[in-house]
Amino acid sequence: MSEQQTGDDGLPPLRDVITRHGLAAQKSLGQNFLLDLNLTRRIARAAGSLDDHHILEVGPGPGGLTRALLMEGARHVTVLERDKRCLPALEEISTAYPGRLTIVEGDALEIDMKALVTGPSRIVANLPYNIATPLLIGWLQTEPARPWYDSMTLMFQKEVAERIVAKPGTKAYGRLGIAAQWRMHARMLFDIDRRAFTPPPKITSTVVHLVPRDEPLAPADPRALELVVAAAFGQRRKMLRASLKSLTPKAQEILEMAGIEGTRRAEELTIEEFCTLARVFKSVA
Repeated sequence: MSEQQTGDDGLPPLRDVITRHGLAAQKSLGQNFLLDLNLTRRIARAAGSLDDHHILEVGPGPGGLTRALLMEGARHVTVLERDKRCLPALEEISTAYPGRLTIVEGDALEIDMKALVTGPSRIVANLPYNIATPLLIGWLQTEPARPWYDSMTLMFQKEVAERIVAKPGTKAYGRLGIAAQWRMHARMLFDIDRRAFTPPPKITSTVVHLVPRDEPLAPADPRALELVVAAAFGQRRKMLRASLKSLTPKAQEILEMAGIEGTRRAEELTIEEFCTLARVFKSVA
């Protein structure tokens, strides 16, 4: 897959930037750089309106997606980057877009990202593979239920993307999909071939778009729901009357109160049914 050699911003090709700054991708940081500006601009456009939002990008690397967001008209972009080597390349982008790019050095798993943005916000990122799921879970668990961002447009390994949008009765359905879909409208947008990256990962990547629901899909205490789902899927091959015993000795009583057959298995339950179980569990725990 060929890289777009020039951008509308007049900055040099990303491959040249990587060479000049010695930015070989580091596996320990989960880095795979996306160099094709046609693809990064497609991701930027998929995020929705940008000119009226503050955009947060995690793990920008040499700035391919950063440039695309700015080229597509983002009002302001804040990037959070852990790798000090990438900062000079990002500074060059900041110079090309005066006043529109803020660069923050730090670990995304340790920083309060809400404090980095102001006004209507969107999260757009080609997430480092090794922290993608923990980051998503953290964003999903924002309280109150209506979070500080209007949407998330994120790239994951395809296997993870399939888990995020999975429906009951499918192999991919589990804890991550329930956590995401309980609070979000989630959909897969498009795949990105491994050959578009430097270095090429072993897997296909997929862009996922998540928009917060006005209210969670069904009423439930977040902690109770998390406990019930974790117990149910912790032994997903077992019937619920057995798997839920790891959570409470009242498993059979809870199932009966919720109107759910104890012979069913975790992957058969809808999110709404898990919410019912969570409410009953909390009431008798």
